[in-house]
Amino acid sequence: MKSLKENFQKAHIVIIGSGIIGKFNALELSELGFQVTIIDPFALQNSSYAALGLLMGNMYQKRKGRSWDLRKQSIELWPQWITFLQKFNSELYIEKPLIQLTTNEEKFKKLEKFIYKINDQNLQILEKESIFIKNINKVFQTQNIKGIISFKDGRINAKSLLETLNKYLKSKKINFLDEEIIKIRKSNNQWISTTRNNENIKSDMVIMCNSLKAFDLIDGISHNITLRPVLGQAMEIDINDEEVDLLSLPKQFSINGKNIILKSKHKLIIGSTDEYSTKPGENTFEKLTNFLDKKPNWLSNSRVTKKWFGVRSRPEGEPSPIMKHLRDGLIICTGFYKNGILLAPACSKWVANEIKNYFS
Repeated sequence: MKSLKENFQKAHIVIIGSGIIGKFNALELSELGFQVTIIDPFALQNSSYAALGLLMGNMYQKRKGRSWDLRKQSIELWPQWITFLQKFNSELYIEKPLIQLTTNEEKFKKLEKFIYKINDQNLQILEKESIFIKNINKVFQTQNIKGIISFKDGRINAKSLLETLNKYLKSKKINFLDEEIIKIRKSNNQWISTTRNNENIKSDMVIMCNSLKAFDLIDGISHNITLRPVLGQAMEIDINDEEVDLLSLPKQFSINGKNIILKSKHKLIIGSTDEYSTKPGENTFEKLTNFLDKKPNWLSNSRVTKKWFGVRSRPEGEPSPIMKHLRDGLIICTGFYKNGILLAPACSKWVANEIKNYFS
């Protein structure tokens, strides 16, 4: 009888989609010894490149159910993966802490109640006396910002993470095909992935990580799942006001749902994932900068130096993300909405366990 290791080494797995989730699955499976092929014609345009990389795990308020279980597992796995990936990029790290702010008193009361209930020294309330709050109120010319701080949560640079994963996959000689898959089917215990150029790629398993287009490939397989497009948008703005000290701000924080990342003395990134669309409208600046009752003058007069967006998918009628073994050897791992980078370690671990069990 063949050993599991021999089965793994001889098994060929196709991953459709080369975003964070696809690459993490390739990493996990290649470490187990599987032969892996990633297929994606839009590798540099996938939504992972538009991600801001905020890892909001510990400050997640719902502490039960599948969503929390995935977050909890990823929180535990991320430090291990960072250590592993630093072999390929010594500058890759998670920048901490992460701050969540609001001007809504009712929402702050909920945050306050959550902190008291959890009783974790790594999660603290930020009152008006806090130096963080004082500086943020001063820069944004307001008086009513409050919030919480998580010393364990933070941000990882998504572009740097993708480039590091690429280095790893290249070192493992992972096969990458710049092709578009238009159909997948099973024949004689093998999966056949057909490209637009009518090439058939055979594999023992297929993992679909290609967001909105995943279910377009599997007509005839019952699933009853709908994926809705959600637009993640971000912009880099340059301010021209010497009286405003951006360097006094935290490196990463959110105010009323808008994510803000400090770039330099005169530059900020503002981003959000909350619009059900596939293309940004013309008023992106207004949508991303209207997170206070009164916008500070320096923000109104700032100059947009860069804009980008990515289309994510959000499941309708069931929780995000979609992680299912649809048929023998066919797995879907998509629909991450806002949390693809955060949940990548736990989801790739789930996929790996499904595949190990399949070949056992």
